[in-house]
Amino acid sequence: MITPQVPIASGFGHNTTATEALDGRDLTGKTAIVTGGYSGIGLETVRVLAEAGAVVVVPARSLEKARNALAGIPRVELEELDLMNPVSVDAFAQRFLDSGRPLDILVNGAGIMVPPLMRDTRGYESQFATNHLGHFQLTARLWPALKKAGGARVIAVSSSAVSLGGVDFDDPNFERREYDRWIAYAQSKSANALFAVELDKRGYSSGVRAFSLHPGIIETDLSVNLTDDEMLAIYARDKEGRRIENHHLKTPEQGAATSIWCATSPQLDGKGGVYCEDADIAKVVPDDSPTGQSGVMTWAIDPLLAERLWQLSEDMTGVKFET
Repeated sequence: MITPQVPIASGFGHNTTATEALDGRDLTGKTAIVTGGYSGIGLETVRVLAEAGAVVVVPARSLEKARNALAGIPRVELEELDLMNPVSVDAFAQRFLDSGRPLDILVNGAGIMVPPLMRDTRGYESQFATNHLGHFQLTARLWPALKKAGGARVIAVSSSAVSLGGVDFDDPNFERREYDRWIAYAQSKSANALFAVELDKRGYSSGVRAFSLHPGIIETDLSVNLTDDEMLAIYARDKEGRRIENHHLKTPEQGAATSIWCATSPQLDGKGGVYCEDADIAKVVPDDSPTGQSGVMTWAIDPLLAERLWQLSEDMTGVKFET
């Protein structure tokens, strides 16, 4: 049942595109939901799934923006969803359940990155609320449809930012410690990875497998809150916005590859609960490894921490995950 956190020599790599990772598979008859599916790597994920024959539901907070971005992509259904609003999450999930369809693929890819301190109506810090708690509640509400698929996969889009720190179980909302937007982002991304660990354990008997992943460094709308110096350091742009040659960056087509691989590849049949990158299972690296190094720290895949996060998430959302 437990999949080793060890690369499997998938044959793919850093430059693999989402289309290449799909490897010609026909997804006709499959249904997917992709949060964040109207920009960046989410948009490319939707395009590849839909063009392979899947029906793809894209929940969006900004319907007009999403409609414009998704124009011309076949088999896309647009729905309204605000991950920071529990009522909106429940309403979206219920509309999907009312359709009676099984859910074969759920890609939890929407997120926000390093904003100033903001809180939702419950007082929860915005990155933890959006990136983790919203997706926790969404997956819980969609669980009947995931079980109905008889082999569904849930994909949690995490980040190499897990290297900056894990979940602070004593103060996840920065009520007693000073807010650090990067530490808060790292916390939410570590939570994404831990969620996949525990979800895979709980979903195993129902045929639902879960994976988390680092998509790579891709310049997307997420960069809106970055300073000039951060843009220079992360995306290799100078202060006038000009690109500086930097080979570690990925295109959106490359950034979506691991999501597509995790969602569709037969190489992962019988596997789950692992953190992936470059369309392969990532290696475990020492917890004191330099930021930006490939691989995953132990705190992002620790099963005891994953179970603890699950309980915290149920307490914070009031949602009991009936698997």
